[in-house]
Amino acid sequence: MKTAEKLAAGWLLTLGFMFLTLSVSATSEKKSMLKPISTGYQEAVATDFVNHNHLYFLDNKARNGIIFGIPTMVVGGWLSLGLYRQGKNEKKALQQELSDRLQSNFYQMLQENHGRVTVLGLAMNCQLPAAQAQEYLDMKAKEFNADFQVTEKGAVSYHFDI
Repeated sequence: MKTAEKLAAGWLLTLGFMFLTLSVSATSEKKSMLKPISTGYQEAVATDFVNHNHLYFLDNKARNGIIFGIPTMVVGGWLSLGLYRQGKNEKKALQQELSDRLQSNFYQMLQENHGRVTVLGLAMNCQLPAAQAQEYLDMKAKEFNADFQVTEKGAVSYHFDI
């Protein structure tokens, strides 16, 4: 359904742009048609002939372009804005869900390990990249004033007071 809405929004914006372009083109052509024509010979100006049928056609073309172009652009823009907001809300919901899952797993690991957590343990339990797990543990260590212990091999474990 989302793909259909994206296509509809794109087509409406494109169609509206085409209608408005036709309107601008017709207006421009009408203005150039009404300009006086210089003959080049002693700067005489020929203004006698005006094709009224073509002027009427250009007026209708410009008016119809505006009548059809503006509503289709508005509807296409409205659909696009709605899709943008929907995507933004879905992304925010996914991030919140990930944050909740990560926090739940973190607290569960704290209880199971009596306040001791390692980067590898958190990364494996939450299926996160090591850098992201390290960043999360650093943030929580600052938040809860955790102690660090470095093993002989250089591994860091975080100790939280429960």
